[in-house]
Amino acid sequence: MYIFRQEIRSQKLPILIWSLSIGLLIAMCVLMFPDMKSQMDDVNEMFSKMGNFTSAFGMDQLNFGTITGFYAVEGGNILAIGGAFFAAITGISALLKEEKDRTAEFLLTQPVSRVRVVAEKLLSVIAIITILNIIVFVCSVGSILIIGEEFDWKIIALFHLAYLLMQYEIAGICFGISAFLRKSGLGIGIGIASVLYFLNIVANISDDAKVLKYISPFGYTEGSDIINNKALETKYLIPGMVLMLVGMIVAFIYYRKKDINS
Repeated sequence: MYIFRQEIRSQKLPILIWSLSIGLLIAMCVLMFPDMKSQMDDVNEMFSKMGNFTSAFGMDQLNFGTITGFYAVEGGNILAIGGAFFAAITGISALLKEEKDRTAEFLLTQPVSRVRVVAEKLLSVIAIITILNIIVFVCSVGSILIIGEEFDWKIIALFHLAYLLMQYEIAGICFGISAFLRKSGLGIGIGIASVLYFLNIVANISDDAKVLKYISPFGYTEGSDIINNKALETKYLIPGMVLMLVGMIVAFIYYRKKDINS
């Protein structure tokens, strides 16, 4: 598991920076909730009059006066965007960086098969994303406990599970694409995450575009659905997991026969 360990070690600083940035931003929002709680009735009334804007971000079905509703919007948006970008960057750079940094010749002359190289890099991507989410979860739950608000552990856990799976899906798709790339794919990864996020917004605004939720991993991270159902939307989750697996399988198949530039 040398490749796996090396990947984790090389990503220590990015993991720390991203996880603390996301976790502390969410914590800051949560810590402000007690001071804002008395004003939330006015906020709910204001958003109820904003039509498609509130629908776009799933705010039309949430009560901002509760820590769960507030957390679903504020914490959810931070984790959705930050987590998606981190997952995309991690996934898209996993396989192509050996060619980009001219280290492929050294790696592939070692007594390891290409299948093992892909497997260890994929495991490292999953581990890196998992570590980030553990740190973010600790920061988030810690801040809720500090303010002393009552909350539903199951719903908070489901929020974080949904965003973890969303990041796995984006990373899996980007991982498959990275097998085809030879130079920097940073823009491609961020572009994919942005497009998928935008597709969910369109699906929330228009009933005719609801089918887009089957494509976007953000379809099963809607805070209002999780709060109301106390479960993840499996009709959106299953297609997402299929797309993730397809990306991973494509990476294994293509990288085995790829002409590597050293």
